Amino acid sequence: MSELTRETAQAPGVVVVGAGMAGVQTAVALREQGFTGAVTLIGAEPHQPYDRPPLSKAVLLGTAEGSAFDVDFEALGITLRLGCEALGVRPGAHTLDTSAGPVPYDALVLATGAEPIRLPGTEGVPGVHLLRTLDDAERLRPVLARQHDIVVVGAGWIGAEFATAAREAGCAVTVVEAADRPLAGALPAEVAAPMTAWYADSGAELRTHARVERVEPGAGDAAGTVVLADGTRLPAGAVVVGIGARPATGWLAGSDIALGAHGEVLADDRLRASAPDVYAVGDCASFPSGRYGERLLVHHWDNALQGPRTVAADIVGAAAGEEPAPYDPVPYFWSEQFGRFVQYAGHHTGADTVLWRGDPTGPAWTVCWLRGDRLVALLAVGRPRDLAQGRRLITSGTPMNPRLLPDPSRPLKSATTNPH
Repeated sequence: MSELTRETAQAPGVVVVGAGMAGVQTAVALREQGFTGAVTLIGAEPHQPYDRPPLSKAVLLGTAEGSAFDVDFEALGITLRLGCEALGVRPGAHTLDTSAGPVPYDALVLATGAEPIRLPGTEGVPGVHLLRTLDDAERLRPVLARQHDIVVVGAGWIGAEFATAAREAGCAVTVVEAADRPLAGALPAEVAAPMTAWYADSGAELRTHARVERVEPGAGDAAGTVVLADGTRLPAGAVVVGIGARPATGWLAGSDIALGAHGEVLADDRLRASAPDVYAVGDCASFPSGRYGERLLVHHWDNALQGPRTVAADIVGAAAGEEPAPYDPVPYFWSEQFGRFVQYAGHHTGADTVLWRGDPTGPAWTVCWLRGDRLVALLAVGRPRDLAQGRRLITSGTPMNPRLLPDPSRPLKSATTNPH
């Protein structure tokens, strides 16, 4: 145990619940910003804290054994309590209840992330998998190695990424999606439409308007048969469910911490929860965005990376009587699927104009959303420079010239009302 840990272990200090990206970055940011009190990081899984994006790529395909964060927790004086499940919070007593007993805190950071939504009726059915944790990826790795016929339920981001990995492993893949297109919950129909062809190009079969009725068990650990609502029967050695995720906050029931319609912790613009000295960050929390004029619930890696800096600044600043700037990021995420690098920045819901840069049937194109003359979001496929420049333009609120914007040969940063 380091000297710093010994010196601070007796004080409650800051307790961070959740050892994923948001939790780890909060603990690290506290030290980076000069916090010298005790910092305890509590994780429900027994594994050393790890990053999730490699699970659907390198770990799943066996090109990496794990994705542990490169953080020396001992040197930073961060106490790890792994394999410890959070059970509840008693804000009035400043106490976190866990499977290992009560843990007092001066400040509590909720960073429990999101949990995948299960397909109804499939719990305990052999061969039906989720992909969220390291254990999930390790269970799926031999499935891909045996080149099973795989049915993927859900054509969202995780479904597409898993289908990509399964095809790379040589599996026959059928993706079933209840909506009329992939990414129906994330992108407008005209933007998602070109992505439909990516499945066939990769050798995967995409079935839309396909709702799963049930999964019939097969022999041994095989899934058996996926039965669709129209009676279609799809044989499957394995079924992978990717139909979305919800904030992992069920354990907060009865805690008097305000939750939103999706079960997320309702945080303010400094990521403070409704209870005193409680914060919420990452996938489990929503926050009000002044930039977009609405509350955002962002289930992506970059939000879990950026938010902890605001939490740490507020905790450290509270002692100094200072208040950090409001948390109001330009949301960002990426996805690698079917040989394409897809990036998104912003929030397009309030846009009134959509402009295309490049041919969506080609390998590289961008969609830009504007509200008035301001860029509010963009999706870039194979055009990382558009993404980098567009993200800065969204952040700065630079007025754009809609006549210049559609020209893919023109740098995005020069398609403004005052390019010089």
